[in-house]
Amino acid sequence: MTIKRVGILTGGGDVPGLNSAIKSVVFRGTELGIQTIGIRRGWEGLTHLRPGPEPDPDYVVPLDRINTRTIDRTGGTWLHSSRTNPKKMRAGRLPSVVPTERLASMQTAEGIYDLTPVVLENIERLRLDALVSIGGDDTLSYSKVLANAGVPIIAIPKTMDNDVKETEYCIGFSTAITRAKDAINRQRTTIGSHERIGVFRVFGRNAGFTALYTAYVTSARCVIPEHRFDLGRLVDVLVEDRRNNPSRYSFVIASEGALPVGMELQEVGEADAYGHRHKASIGEVLAEEIRRRSGVETIASELTYDLRSGEPDALDQMVAITFAISAVELLEDGRTGQMVAIRDGRYGYCPIPDPGARTVDVDRFYNVARFRPTYTDRLGLPLFLTQTVS
Repeated sequence: MTIKRVGILTGGGDVPGLNSAIKSVVFRGTELGIQTIGIRRGWEGLTHLRPGPEPDPDYVVPLDRINTRTIDRTGGTWLHSSRTNPKKMRAGRLPSVVPTERLASMQTAEGIYDLTPVVLENIERLRLDALVSIGGDDTLSYSKVLANAGVPIIAIPKTMDNDVKETEYCIGFSTAITRAKDAINRQRTTIGSHERIGVFRVFGRNAGFTALYTAYVTSARCVIPEHRFDLGRLVDVLVEDRRNNPSRYSFVIASEGALPVGMELQEVGEADAYGHRHKASIGEVLAEEIRRRSGVETIASELTYDLRSGEPDALDQMVAITFAISAVELLEDGRTGQMVAIRDGRYGYCPIPDPGARTVDVDRFYNVARFRPTYTDRLGLPLFLTQTVS
């Protein structure tokens, strides 16, 4: 079919580079005679859209070269975002614009509703020929649902965790590493001034790429979700590092999902639309355990939301632009149900992957004995130093 009108949305957590992708979809689409319609607040824009003769301004905004001209100069997402899962929407989040009797027909379990029929109707109501969805594993899992339902869709991977399957790179990852490196290097002065052991917590519930590559560029120790670590051994290593450091300090970078052998962290708060709950901070727990076991004062520092704020670095901006242009060109070629990707160090694409996080290959990329990234034998690997994908 001829693509003339495309909807674009951003779902899940924001990362730097999203606005560059939005703008580039608009600009390349304009060159191909494609009109771009912005869907606000992620998938919520297609579940809560109010019916009427005119587009709902709360959820729909026509995009053009004028209103997107400068959005790539800032971070966040100009279209805003939400953690909405239309396939498993909870009763408390149901749209009031859908009649109660119709909602009852979409109930799939106690308090859970599948609003996919509403999404499909709203795509038709907006006269969209195709969709471009930008998100991480959760957002892309629903993109897969729509692709299976016959919706022409192209996905763009973004997450500072860099854990989307079938791609070696996701928008937001480079900026996160750059910000983490800068923050750690600044905070060295405080840790050193007080001769303490520091614990820096970063995002990474299921995959340790952010911690691993921040450790790579800061010559640091790290703990990641893919390997349960020996807490006593880690304390010994950090005490040794501190003793051998003329400034008398040491530190470790911890993924939020990292755990010592034999320890579990309590999950707190309500689950989000995809069933995720926040875990108690491994940074604070680890800092207290290190202090208790070593007798050395510790500092716990949260490097989480700051890593996803502000404008993108040059690499994220370049990848976001290229991913977006490639997405529009795939639509133009009729290759839908695909995700743009970096594969074997090259721009490419693949079918939208099934749900689930890509994880660090511990044997190849993590020295479990020394709590460090593996630096040797890198010849022949892609630029992003990760395992290649099939």
